[in-house]
Amino acid sequence: MMKHNSRYITTAAMIAALYVVLTMIANALGLASQAIQLRFSEALTVLPYFTAAAVPGLAVGCLLSNVLAGGVIIDVIFGTIATLLGALGTYALRKYKYAAPLPPIIANTLIIPFVLKYGYHIDELWYSFLTVGAGELLSCGVLGLLLLTILQKYKKFLF
Repeated sequence: MMKHNSRYITTAAMIAALYVVLTMIANALGLASQAIQLRFSEALTVLPYFTAAAVPGLAVGCLLSNVLAGGVIIDVIFGTIATLLGALGTYALRKYKYAAPLPPIIANTLIIPFVLKYGYHIDELWYSFLTVGAGELLSCGVLGLLLLTILQKYKKFLF
């Protein structure tokens, strides 16, 4: 039992750390501040397809990333909730490989435009729905599915 708990916690912590690092890289490259944000860390949202440890790992990684990036409190709270909901949805749909990126795409597309409106005072709500959705399609849909396909070959060794 202890070995399983240690592995679970370690896996979640590694995913959280990787999420933070990838977010900071995207921020440093200016990819996370454009109208359509390309966040490498969002590709990790497919990891609950492989392991339940990814759910808390992604949530903690998002929370830390938002705090370290200087996000407003509404972004820290609701951005983390969006990531958590997406991760839980991916875990719930883990039997369906190609559905893995859908929950984070949907959660972020529905929640983050309101964060942008009320946290950062970006008034073009419908524009935000389009741009956040496009960014999530690229990050979770394209990069996430690519990552999932690559990791599928090594899942016995990694998870």
